[in-house]
Amino acid sequence: MSKRQFFLGMLLASLIGGMVALAGVSYFLQPQGVTTFEEKQNASFVNLLAGENFTIPDGINFVASAEIVTPAVVHVKSTLGYTASRPRNPIEELFGFPPGDENPMQGPGSRNPMSSGSGVIISSDGYIVTNNHVVEGASQIDISLDNNKRFVAKVIGTDPTTDLALLKIEANGLPFVRFGNSDQTKIGEWVLAVGNPFNLNSTVTAGIISAKARNIGILRGVENNLQIESFLQTDAVVNPGNSGGALVNLAGELIGINTAIATRTGTFNGYSFAVPSSLVRKVVDDLLEYGTVQRGLLGVTIRDVSPELAEELNKEFPVDQGVYINGVNPNSGGEEAGLQPGDIIVGVDGRETTSVSILQEMVARKRPGDQVKVEYLRDGKKMEAMATLRNFDGNTKIVEKEVKKTFEYDGVIFENISDEQKERLRISGGAMIATVGRSAWRSAGARPGFIITSIISEDGRTRISDAENLLEELSSLSGQEIVVLGMFNDGTEYYFEVELD
Repeated sequence: MSKRQFFLGMLLASLIGGMVALAGVSYFLQPQGVTTFEEKQNASFVNLLAGENFTIPDGINFVASAEIVTPAVVHVKSTLGYTASRPRNPIEELFGFPPGDENPMQGPGSRNPMSSGSGVIISSDGYIVTNNHVVEGASQIDISLDNNKRFVAKVIGTDPTTDLALLKIEANGLPFVRFGNSDQTKIGEWVLAVGNPFNLNSTVTAGIISAKARNIGILRGVENNLQIESFLQTDAVVNPGNSGGALVNLAGELIGINTAIATRTGTFNGYSFAVPSSLVRKVVDDLLEYGTVQRGLLGVTIRDVSPELAEELNKEFPVDQGVYINGVNPNSGGEEAGLQPGDIIVGVDGRETTSVSILQEMVARKRPGDQVKVEYLRDGKKMEAMATLRNFDGNTKIVEKEVKKTFEYDGVIFENISDEQKERLRISGGAMIATVGRSAWRSAGARPGFIITSIISEDGRTRISDAENLLEELSSLSGQEIVVLGMFNDGTEYYFEVELD
């Protein structure tokens, strides 16, 4: 046989083989007697994608979840009190003020700047969870429901360490989103993000869980460095205005509160981050019951196990992932449990602990006095200990919210200033405006955070020592038009005129 005949034979065999393969595939792509949707669901993946009879499986249908959640996600609009030279924090840059929105902090006496975000109704009687940065510094918070009903919200409590806040509106019979278990979410699972990006109400986007327990360093430096970052990462499109909105699974269960995005432009660049619902639930329960978040502390300084740390310490770790104990605080729960520098924590309450983020999240779900089971490695040997968590003061007592004494006059709430403020601002006394209601004071230019140091009336100028003294003076000047003088917390001086009732 010549080489030419050989190659012609090989080519003919290849053509015949290809025709047989195509015929086989065509056969298997036929409906094969499948007539009902249930049978389609149980058929092979190839069969489901074949022909004009393709139907989206129930497992990746977003309609039901969107219908459940959308009515319970609200639009949050915060009227911000003026603070001169008030810096925008990184989260606010992403969600509080959309890029290109020419609405800078405005001067005294001008229209209040606005911040816009989202919130999630979590009970039929009007409790709403959102981000702290959406409502921080607000003199008034307006809530718009999906059906266009409007309410003014009251702040029940905030937690900068997790960037969460709990609000309340006076309403009943509201739709709400049920809590899901963020621990059970899987990487690759479909999720929906619901919110109000760029003031586009009730917007739904879809994506997958891209990663869990992600730390992006956006909450650094808040409240004694007790910030908790253990975000769910997703590629669902999230933009300015989505902040505080819902991240839900296909069952319509809340698995996260959308909080931040990874961006170089101020808009969505591919990834967003949400506070996991297991942490959200604990924080809002604390805010409702105690008015402040209860933080149980293990009392150890920690770092992620990594090749870089091994090189730095010039030692070889028995595991590739875990939490290295750099130090143990005296009289802490960690010391009492017998933890030592050099130990590597690999589990808490049965959950594998591969990073600092996971450990912080697990401990943050507890309160002072609660116990956690810590699994750790010492000299390569696995050990266990029960640790009793303590509060920041080193005991197991529940921390009570410090309630400042307030004074009210004509819809305006005043409170005393601290000795630290007096010393820093170099003033002998004063009274700070805490809240401004809908009154002549608001129209005159009164803003939360303004410290009144003196007032000028027909009788002359009077210095103000404290809030109680201010109310006495205002009561005695009824019917007069006065000039109110003072400064903001950064030292910026300001005044306004107001006519007293």
